Amino acid sequence: MAIPVLFRSERDASSPSGVAGRQRSATTRRIDPPLLHFAPIPPYGLGPNTLDEPPVLPLIRYSAIVLVLAACATPAFAGDVEPSLRLDHLTGSREIALTFDACSGETDHRILDTLVAEHIPATVFVTGRWLKRNGPALAVMLAHPDLFEIENHGAEHVPAVTDKPTVFGLPSAGTLEAVRAEVDGGALAIFAATGTAPHWFRGATARYSRDAVALVTSEGYRIAGYSLNADVGASLPAAAVEKRLAAAKDGDVVIAHINQPHRPAGAGVAAGILALKRAGATFVRLEDADEAEGKVNAAKPSSHPSS
Repeated sequence: MAIPVLFRSERDASSPSGVAGRQRSATTRRIDPPLLHFAPIPPYGLGPNTLDEPPVLPLIRYSAIVLVLAACATPAFAGDVEPSLRLDHLTGSREIALTFDACSGETDHRILDTLVAEHIPATVFVTGRWLKRNGPALAVMLAHPDLFEIENHGAEHVPAVTDKPTVFGLPSAGTLEAVRAEVDGGALAIFAATGTAPHWFRGATARYSRDAVALVTSEGYRIAGYSLNADVGASLPAAAVEKRLAAAKDGDVVIAHINQPHRPAGAGVAAGILALKRAGATFVRLEDADEAEGKVNAAKPSSHPSS
């Protein structure tokens, strides 16, 4: 099923609420267009923290990224990419975007409650599966629209990959039709639950085949990469997560998980957030970062799961 225009990232100027996306704050700053860099990054989950819109990024820029990607990807991994994303801003302060994946399962209230209590904004990528089981947690997020941005993590947490059967042990989409169903199904679930339409997409495992990247961006979505993996699929001990997160640098887009309340990692996420706040860091949602610098890099193989 082709996704309705309602879920594309372009705003509908005729709508008082900008039907296809959320209105941005009147105080949002303008940032110059992003520069594109192409450099190898570590495999998903294994790298150290060394990577040192106008309201909507025009789609032509993402089209250019896809074209350069096709030219730069190495033959061995030409179909498998791992986007990276950093904030591109000129404030000179330590500004960080916290993003959380809610893949399926439950809600980690150690993280959610910390964000609410400390009034810290974050972007949460939810699946349709998670939405079905976590109505109370969603209600908390919707009760704090100034804090939480809800974005698309797919319908069933299926990797947007067509060129291999599994990614980190998860069965992949396998076809572009299945990728489209995953993206569209996630968007429909979010709209049904929140009344708003997502304009960022992050697929399961945060890896994509090149044809999936082209499809997702042609649907009007921006692909949400990251520059710092805080919890490695919620697999690390709390102390390690806290250390990684507390070391976040200015402009980092952090990925962590908010759906694993029974794992130690969540305690480390909460502690790391508090450490960053004590150190004077400020936090933004992706929709509040007026411009983002997109980096698309050839992915390398890894045996470490993402979630």
